[in-house]
Amino acid sequence: RPRMFPAMRVKISGLDPHQQYYIAMDIVPVDNKRYRYVYHSSKWMVAGNADSPVPPRVYIHPDSPASGETWMRQVISFDKLKLTNNELDDQGHIILHSMHKYQPRVHVIRKDCGDDLSPVKPIPSGEGVKAFSFPETVFTTVTAYQNQQITRLKIDRNPFAKGFRDSGRNRMGLEALVESYAFWRPSLRTLTFEDIPGIPKQGNGLLCVLSVQKCMKIKLCPSFLIKI
Repeated sequence: RPRMFPAMRVKISGLDPHQQYYIAMDIVPVDNKRYRYVYHSSKWMVAGNADSPVPPRVYIHPDSPASGETWMRQVISFDKLKLTNNELDDQGHIILHSMHKYQPRVHVIRKDCGDDLSPVKPIPSGEGVKAFSFPETVFTTVTAYQNQQITRLKIDRNPFAKGFRDSGRNRMGLEALVESYAFWRPSLRTLTFEDIPGIPKQGNGLLCVLSVQKCMKIKLCPSFLIKI
């Protein structure tokens, strides 16, 4: 099953350096709609009601649990998270429907509140559990790209698509597009939140900084696409 690409990366501060935490991610529907892309107008349109809900899945960061000090001194990457549209998946991958819009959520969970944390159960709630989401990371799932330039750029820039690369082909036209778009990077999104309940306030509280690397497709399409 494919890894999610582009991957989300976050940086967290304001944790208790000596407290142990889990970091996890789930991906939830944005709405109850299914979409289709209308090429002649270059727009996503509602195509009907969403498909039936899928079993809840949670990606627990493999470094969990770790101290607040450990989490705060590194950029936390979710590059190993895997997606599937197979509702019968038994590998613990996150299950999504194609042609639906989703929002990733990052969860910071104090270890003493994570007894019920499981890859196949909803995220526990209560004190010591805090969720963060960023509007920049909303995406639409697809199972195939219909635009050849998008396909080629994805193959060139996705580290998990090496098997599809053809080093001998003429890349001049593609490289011109890459020079124009692929290295575009938005500024860091910085949001400040209240502290996790029960944790003494440190500095400006719990601060998450998300580096959103949406590649060229954010320039070519009105929506962020992820292939599953």
